[in-house]
Amino acid sequence: MRYCDIIGQEGVKKLIIKNIREGRIPHAQLFWGGEGVGKLALAIATVQYINCEHPSDTDSCGECESCKLISKLSHPDLHFIFPIIKEGSKSAFCDDFMPQWREQMAETPYFNLHQWMRRINESGKVGYIYTTESEAISQKLSLKSFSAKYKSTIIWLPERMQETAANKLLKILEEPPADTLFFLVSEHPEQLLTTITSRTQALRIKNIDRQSLMTVFPEDISRLSGGNYIKAKELLDSEGTTAEYVARYRNLMVYVFKRDLVSLKEFAEDSATSRENCIEFLNYACHLTREAFIANLCNTYLIYRSASEVQFTENFKKFITETNIESISDLFTKAAEDIERNGNIKLIMFDLGINLMTLIKKQ
Repeated sequence: MRYCDIIGQEGVKKLIIKNIREGRIPHAQLFWGGEGVGKLALAIATVQYINCEHPSDTDSCGECESCKLISKLSHPDLHFIFPIIKEGSKSAFCDDFMPQWREQMAETPYFNLHQWMRRINESGKVGYIYTTESEAISQKLSLKSFSAKYKSTIIWLPERMQETAANKLLKILEEPPADTLFFLVSEHPEQLLTTITSRTQALRIKNIDRQSLMTVFPEDISRLSGGNYIKAKELLDSEGTTAEYVARYRNLMVYVFKRDLVSLKEFAEDSATSRENCIEFLNYACHLTREAFIANLCNTYLIYRSASEVQFTENFKKFITETNIESISDLFTKAAEDIERNGNIKLIMFDLGINLMTLIKKQ
């Protein structure tokens, strides 16, 4: 992975390279930002640049042995930690999932947790970083480096660490082995232990600028994506899915307005057929709620609506106001988080509808 392979983020690339060339390489860095902005790709490109045998002023060479091994994610001094699924009491490690990890990265380094979970399991479970992983990485880092200048560990979504795993990682960060680098790639750094974040140098990775996205996607898709590559790809690939989610959102609100508990119960039961799909719908519902509110303000510059959303939001926008926008958005977000934690989908979705009734009643 070279910097030139990453869409946009030119300012961040220059800053990282400047620090490296001036010899300022923190032993632990936190790359944080929204999904689909290229955080993971930046972390890998940085490891490759640091260990490159012939780096230029702007990028790694991509030709030396170190670059080739890192680009294939097969360098013995490069380690990855990411959420995985553990079945029963049997121990599981990230190394067990490296074939799938390499396949995913070969397809695209722009992916989210739900896409990764779909790749490694069909049960609908959401993975974690288990305590055993911290113990395993501690053993690996205690070994002498094979050939790289630095032993590097990239932790993708460290907020998914179990508490005991986080505490063990903290001990490693407090007393890191010599010539060892850590890159924490996070979407929710506020969920990490403050004692961990305080031992890292944080670098915010902002959304991809529209002009850079337009080198890959059409202009309307680039605008609608809000700087999120994953969202842009989904918009390009599944316009029909957006229409489906609009219909589901409309049905939910109809049941809420009519106080139709029977239909709401059926809606909750239908939602339980797929945990991942339900989470995606709830995230989309939060987005559509925002678009309805922005449309209510008539601020067209900030509107990111597709054609299938325009008619609905024009009719629905009067119900989303300053008094309830935050509360409604929080309900969708919390429901998605609860389902992600393997909560009972039927109960969560039915409870969501009841709470929405309360908010709508306040209008």
